[in-house]
Amino acid sequence: MSTNPSASIIIVEGRDTPYFEAKFRYEGRQVKRRIGPAWLQRLPDGWRPRRGRIQEGFYDERRAHVAAAEIVAAYVADAREVDRVERERREAGVTFREITHEYLDWLEKVKGAKPSTMRDHRSTLAEPGTAYRRGRGTINGHVMAALGDRPASKITTREVNALLTKVSDTGASPSTVNKFRAVIVSVLNYGAKEDTFGLESNPALLTDKRREPDRAPLVFYSPEEIEALARALAEGLHRELDADEAERADDAQDSEFVRVAAYAGLRLGELLALRWRDVNFAGHALTISRAMSDGIESSTKSGRVRRVPLPDQAAAALDRLSKRENFIGENELVFCNALGRHLDGSALRRRFKRARDAAGLRPLRFHDLRHTYGSLLAAAGVDLVTIQAVMGHSALATTGRYLHARPASEQAETFTRAFEPASPELVSA
Repeated sequence: MSTNPSASIIIVEGRDTPYFEAKFRYEGRQVKRRIGPAWLQRLPDGWRPRRGRIQEGFYDERRAHVAAAEIVAAYVADAREVDRVERERREAGVTFREITHEYLDWLEKVKGAKPSTMRDHRSTLAEPGTAYRRGRGTINGHVMAALGDRPASKITTREVNALLTKVSDTGASPSTVNKFRAVIVSVLNYGAKEDTFGLESNPALLTDKRREPDRAPLVFYSPEEIEALARALAEGLHRELDADEAERADDAQDSEFVRVAAYAGLRLGELLALRWRDVNFAGHALTISRAMSDGIESSTKSGRVRRVPLPDQAAAALDRLSKRENFIGENELVFCNALGRHLDGSALRRRFKRARDAAGLRPLRFHDLRHTYGSLLAAAGVDLVTIQAVMGHSALATTGRYLHARPASEQAETFTRAFEPASPELVSA
């Protein structure tokens, strides 16, 4: 059995009184630990013991050596226990839960994931019984219940497939099951790239993806329906009781909010973070650099700043808002509550739905105002690359969904012109 290292006693001069300190080496590291106040006094030729009986809490040299030996013994015992636990952990294998904790920390602090992304990942990876929510249902900790205590290096493709089947059996949609799969893949991908976790491959990559139904064609409002919706909000048709002056001001703002959403194509989070300095009336443009994400102002979804042309319909709505009495400074929010603070996006969606129903409009979502913008631009013949840029899409394939809005007859005419010969003589040759 190895013996503990011996400690030397040194005297350190404190602010009010000197104190003893134990100094020793353990496995190549120098360690210092304070013992306590020394029963000493400084004389011209150095430190000497004080006269009289040692007061409680003080140490003379003999007591300091005894205390130093105890400190060394405790330190060595703790270090050996840590080594033992770490050794057993390595032998048993790092658990999925341990990798998950490091992955979430990396995702937030290194990758800079948005608050809404972090919320979705934490809900998917929540412990059983944690009160995270996804839509109208609760997350029951399926992932951690099945994989949390498992050594990550021993997780099999079969296990992950069984977990995804269990999620599916709860009634979750194929897209939700695939989101669970994607998060598990991401956690184990992170584990596989870190040498200390002992993962040589990612078993979740071989699991079965659920077939998702083809996306239905995008639905969108006509300009007349947008105006009908805006009027319903302005007139307070979504309210059960007559509005007071403050509520009428809120209704007028909601009305313009809908117009800007449909005529500028901004995401809800971008609208909530829009400030007057972002509005350039003279240049007919909006600068979109921020968005609200899970109640926190951050970068846009793509992480890039973009300039959006400001058509007259959106400019007129913003011009009317700029004539209000308060909150029109360049750093103030365009859409704000009575205190000049951010609006509640969830409450705004609820007002949108009530006004939509009161106006007798089709039951589209608030986000469909953005689809309306893209679809109306496509129907007017604006090219997809331009639409992609102004809407902030990362991939052109996303923008391609708006092609359905172009009349087939218009496309047929374009195709016909493409097949026409350059010269009539070529036809008879």
